Amino acid sequence: MKIVVIGGTGLIGKHVVESLSSQGHEAIAASPSTGVDSVTGQGLDEAMAGADVVVDLTNTADFDEKVVVPFFSASSRNLLAAETKAGVGHHVALSIVGTDRIGAVGYFAGKTAQEKAIREGGVPYTILRATQFFEFLPAIAEAATRDGSVYVTSHLMQPMAAADVARIVAETAVSAAINGVLEMAGPERGGINEFVSRVLAAHNDPRPVVIDTEAGYFGMPIEETSIVPLGEARIGDISLKEWLNQQ
Repeated sequence: MKIVVIGGTGLIGKHVVESLSSQGHEAIAASPSTGVDSVTGQGLDEAMAGADVVVDLTNTADFDEKVVVPFFSASSRNLLAAETKAGVGHHVALSIVGTDRIGAVGYFAGKTAQEKAIREGGVPYTILRATQFFEFLPAIAEAATRDGSVYVTSHLMQPMAAADVARIVAETAVSAAINGVLEMAGPERGGINEFVSRVLAAHNDPRPVVIDTEAGYFGMPIEETSIVPLGEARIGDISLKEWLNQQ
């Protein structure tokens, strides 16, 4: 199969491309650096020609609703239009566990807009919602640091390795569209404070972790189970301990 991976040069994308290519598929890494821009539409028609599946891993580092909503709306609109024109049979998109519960606030506002566009886009689809990646736990600590201490909530999280995310995305890309949502998470569930503490300890970082019930999640208010799966989910193989040992 020809599978176009939008965002195929990023953290998840490069692993997805490698996995699909090793299985004998024609996996195309598409990103602005390769001349394909889903927000402007540049290069999409050429990239989509003959494609069977499109994997959407587009992302923006901005958390401002005024940026993320137009970004994901334009990107999804352009991708789905190009896919319809090319006769693509499956659109796979990576989203976030909790998007349906946290709602249109901050970064989740962009993912909400993206998911809505996909459902209404007319292309058979599978939305994959993932929990937070181990790779971003240090960033959570940095964002939560005040006066030398790390203030985070004890609300639950179930983070996973980017390698597990990529593996499940690749498996989904070669499976039939479900026209619905699949969720995935790591093998361990615990408080955000617990995971952050373990990462800091592994890096010999002396900053104390303080439980702050009002801390939220990257500035967004959450409840106890807002960012963990509540029902059936694909579970990754790699534990935090194993991931830390690999670093």
